[in-house]
Amino acid sequence: MAFMNRLLPALLIVTVFTAARDLSAAQDTAKNPPLKKGRAQARSYHFKEAEKDIGYTLYVPRAYTSKKKWPLIVALHGLNSNPFQMIHYPGFTSLAEKHGYILVCPMGYNPSAWYGAASFVSRKIGKLSEQDVMNVLGIARKDFNVDPDRIYLLGHSMGGGGALHLGMKHPELWAALGPIAPAIYSSTRDLVKIRHIPIICIQGAKDKLVKASATRRWIAKMKELQMDHQYIEDPEGGHLIIAFQKMPDIFKFFNKHTRKPPEKKKPKKKEAPSR
Repeated sequence: MAFMNRLLPALLIVTVFTAARDLSAAQDTAKNPPLKKGRAQARSYHFKEAEKDIGYTLYVPRAYTSKKKWPLIVALHGLNSNPFQMIHYPGFTSLAEKHGYILVCPMGYNPSAWYGAASFVSRKIGKLSEQDVMNVLGIARKDFNVDPDRIYLLGHSMGGGGALHLGMKHPELWAALGPIAPAIYSSTRDLVKIRHIPIICIQGAKDKLVKASATRRWIAKMKELQMDHQYIEDPEGGHLIIAFQKMPDIFKFFNKHTRKPPEKKKPKKKEAPSR
């Protein structure tokens, strides 16, 4: 296991540098190649507000047919990463193939824009980052027969924070969330907006980049709100490899959940007029 813990990051780096060439090519042109089912692909679209083409990655199962609805996972990469690194997480596309999910991995405008989740990123950049994610989601829903009740959002590190942020920003969309080592700086109070959305959260107790103590505060709030949630904290887990190792748990969790309508606010009782 110790050998594999050293080997996996090295293999991931090799995969990322090899695949990054394809991502750059996708960003240079709005012309996308024909769909190849069962294979991760680089694609792009013209982001009008950003005045440039933006790349993203896509995986469509071999069995895909437009004759039925398919679940979709939107996956957000971490800080200074990219869509190709995210979609090439070991086992990610294999699990999508096994369970029948379409995957899309947006850039989030640039590698460090935080999907609108961080106050230390300029408001303009944060807005573009968030909009890029929503644009790619819209493209996937337009191009494929996506089940509107089975759209899921996951992310790792910065992407995990983005998953919580965009989950709370657009609570009407998601069937479930899967933040992994979520780097998020907003208040846990905002969880009340998504108390109806199931969440599986993955965290390594030995993570030196995103402290487990910070993630536990979010879990405590989920418990307080009596949310449907699952928390997996690996006592030996760090920051990176835990995302690969626990990905099967995320798919298993997503398989159990479809979109629920937000809870309606109960109308306040009118006070009887005083006599």
